[in-house]
Order: sequence, then C-alpha cells, then structure tokens
Amino acid sequence: MSYCLNPACTNPNNLPQDVTCQTCGSPLIMNDRYRASRILGRGGFATTFLAIDESLPGQPSCVIKQLRPVLSAPHILEMSRELFQREASTLGKVGNHPQLPRLLDYFEADQEFYLIQEYIAGATLQQEVRRAGPFEEDKVKQVLEEVLPILNYLHQSQVIHRDIKPANIIRREIDSKLVLIDFGAVKDQVSQVAINSGDDNTALTSFAVGTPGFAPPEQMAMRPIYSSDIYSLGVTCLYLLTGKSPKELNYNSQTGELDWQSCIYVSDEFSRLLGNMMAISVRDRYSSATEALQALGALKQSQSLNLVDSLTSGNLTTGGLRSGGSREAKASPSARLAAKIRAQQNRLGTAHDSGMVRMNQGSNYAAARMGKAVSAPAQRSRPRPKKINAKSLMMAYGRGERDFSGCDMSHIQLRKCQLRNVNFQEAKLIQANFQESDLNNAQLGRATLTGAVLNKTKLVQAYLSYADLEGADLRGADLSLAYLNNANLRGANLCGANLTGAKVSEQQLALARTNWSTILPNGKRSKRFGLI
Repeated sequence: MSYCLNPACTNPNNLPQDVTCQTCGSPLIMNDRYRASRILGRGGFATTFLAIDESLPGQPSCVIKQLRPVLSAPHILEMSRELFQREASTLGKVGNHPQLPRLLDYFEADQEFYLIQEYIAGATLQQEVRRAGPFEEDKVKQVLEEVLPILNYLHQSQVIHRDIKPANIIRREIDSKLVLIDFGAVKDQVSQVAINSGDDNTALTSFAVGTPGFAPPEQMAMRPIYSSDIYSLGVTCLYLLTGKSPKELNYNSQTGELDWQSCIYVSDEFSRLLGNMMAISVRDRYSSATEALQALGALKQSQSLNLVDSLTSGNLTTGGLRSGGSREAKASPSARLAAKIRAQQNRLGTAHDSGMVRMNQGSNYAAARMGKAVSAPAQRSRPRPKKINAKSLMMAYGRGERDFSGCDMSHIQLRKCQLRNVNFQEAKLIQANFQESDLNNAQLGRATLTGAVLNKTKLVQAYLSYADLEGADLRGADLSLAYLNNANLRGANLCGANLTGAKVSEQQLALARTNWSTILPNGKRSKRFGLI
C-alpha cells in the first residue's frame, strides 16, 4: 500500500504501484525515493510513517518523520527551517551510536520538513508492560544499565533527548537491545511571547518539548538541563514497576513530587536511587547519567555482598536465594560459590545426623536383646512456618523470588498486586486479602485459604489441588483452566466466578455458593442459586 502524506487528504490509502494520490493528486514518492505505507504514530508536532527506500536494493524499511510548522508567517518559517537544519545535523552526529536510530536523510518540501531515519523493529517498553504486566526490580535495573550509558553518550555530545518515556524505548527484535528513539527535535510552534518580542534567539530556544508527567518542571518551563533526562528516566522506571502513567498517580501538594513510594515494592536501596532520579529540585537529583550509573553499580555490589553474607551465614531472607531457586543462575560467581559451600555443609550435617540415628538404633536393638528399657529416639521438631508481611513479600517478588511455599501469610493485605507464577504451596493464607490481584499460574496446592478474599482475583491456570477454600470469597474470580481437584469449597462464594475449563467436580461445586452469573466448567451459566 502507498500512503499519501498530505495531511488534508481525505483518503490517503492508495495502491502499491501508484505514483500520485488518487484522491488529492499529491506525489506518493518523496524526494524521488521514499514511499510511505502506513502511519506509525501521530504527535502534537510531527507524524511518523513506515516507508521503504525504493532507490536501494531490497527496498529496506525506514521511517519518515513529517514536521509541520503551525504558523506560516515568513519569519516563523525561516526560524523553523534553521532549527530543523540544526537538529538534523545533531541527529546525524549522535546517530552513530548502535542504540540510537541513524539519520538517513532530511529535506524540505512544500514548506514541510522531513527526517528519514532507520526503522527499528521491535516492541516498546510501554507495549511490553501492557502485554505482560509490570516489570520486576531486577528487570528495571537492567533497563537502567542499558539506557543510562546511551544518555551519557548523548550528554557528552551536548544533546538533551527531552522526551524519555516507555513509548520511546524499543527492544530491538534482532538482538533484544534497547534503542532510544524519537528525539524532541522540533516543536510545532514558537511561543507567543517570543514572537511578540521579536527576539530570534529567544524564539529559537523557546520550545517546550516533552511529555507532561514524564518531563520535570524546569523542562516544561523551557529550561531543560542534562538531569532533566534523568528525571524522565526515573518516571519511566516508575511506569515499568507499576504499569501506571504519572497522571494516574497523586502528587505531594507541599513538594510537588509524585507520591509513588506506596505504589511499588522494591528494596530500600533501589527506592532511594529512584528518589534521587525523580527529585523535583535539581540540587537533589543526580546531575548526570554517569552519577546515576555509578549509584546503580554501588547498589548492585552492595546487594550482592549482602546475598553472599546471607548464604554463608544461613540467614536467608524471602528475597534471597533458596536451594535450587530460580535466582541462583543470576547470582554472582561468589554467591554461587557460597551457595555450594552451604549446600555441602548441609549434606555433611545430614549424613552425620543419619549416622547418629543408625548408631542409636543399633544401641537400642542391643539393649532390647539384653532386656533393658529402650527410650524412644529423639524426634526433630518441625519448624514453624515463617511469617511474612506484605512489604517483605512484594520486595522479594520484585527481586525475582517466587517460592514462598510453607510460609505463614495469614491476614496479609495484597490487594491489586501482581503475583503471577508465585509458589504458595502449603502456605497459610487464612483470611488473606488478594482482591483484584493477578495470581495467574500460581501454585496453591494444599494451601490454607479459609476465609480468604479472592474477589475478582485472576487465577487462570492456578493449581489449587487439596487447597482449603472454605468460606473464601471468590466472587467474580477468573478460575478458568484452574486445577481444583480435591479442593475444599465448602461455603466458598463463587457467584460471578468464571470456571471455564476448570478441573472441579460437581460434588465440590455442590458445597459452594453460585448464582446465574457463575460460569461453570462447561462454559454454561449456573441455573441454580445459593448452595448447589
């Protein structure tokens, strides 16, 4: 398909072989080589199109960025042209970085300006969050480790990006590297104050480029500095951790800062780092990408040392490594070595205990042969379940921990939380509140969930075999494809629940409460009310 770039065209779609638009007559091949096929995005001052370069073998894909000055006065057009050429020159210089799109061409046509850039195939971080949910703490750190060096390169080139946000960071398909796109090159209008003043120098710099909420106050006041990009990257991290844009969060009325601490569960050290990135006052904010990167490196080193100390001392927290846990592969070499030493010590201790048991059994047998009284062997007391509160659990989950089997989390408050693939096997969750949380693919076998609040909770493909759900509130819960064999559903409220494809017997459902809005395993709605 060929797409007409004339903004006034009422039907821009044309056939692939057309040379001029069949509706408005505008040329479909720009600069004798670029043919647009569809719109990629439209902003306040620019529209981007996916295109092909017909002058090159293979006709590779590229991006056309169309910039249109709103005001048509001659001096405004001349200033826009000067700024456009300046920014094109800058983009051509910084595009040598492997994680920045290359500028391929730029030109002016009919008082409109065009930038031709390399096309980056992949998904934006915004799209990743929308598809798979918020990121974990470790994954957000990986984003910082990749993006901060790119910002450092830009700032050393005396360039401020001015529009850092999840939609402008793409994970490239071919190598999974993060690429920073869409520089705030040209604003669509010059401020009225600058126009009236007649000061060309002021007019050229009075462009409040940026996205509200992601841009700091000094940038929105048209005075961006290098640390403005640091602030925007910090807000981007906040979005990755919560899935919420800044406009969905509250602001502190006294300081003007985002009220974000209560929305995320991360380590205290990482929380402080984010706070230093998103400080409203530039004096309290990291002044450069290098400073932020150094702080991130110190944080990771500190947490790695704490992990080694925990492993060697045996005092593992819920956020630490468990034997055979999924985080072992991610630990540093020193941490893995410490884990092996600890495991060896445990094996030696187990062997020693087994030997003592056999010795005791032999002694008791000999004593019995002699007619002596035999005392019962000492029984090891079963350890009490470890008590975990909501904050420590979510911090551990944010660091990648998934195994909380056997823990005591009774009465825990975890409404609207992201807990996919969590392992709560044999955990105590009496009257726990998971209302509207995401527990898809959770392991809840033999868990005690009596009186738990699971209203509107996502439990798709959750494993609940032998779980005790007596009196649990499961109204509106999504239990499609869940495994509920032998689960206790006595008095459980399944009104409005979706049980499509779930493994559960009629005898179990007969003990629960359902109504006309309950979707049964066969996909049909329940015809009975109350206890069935």
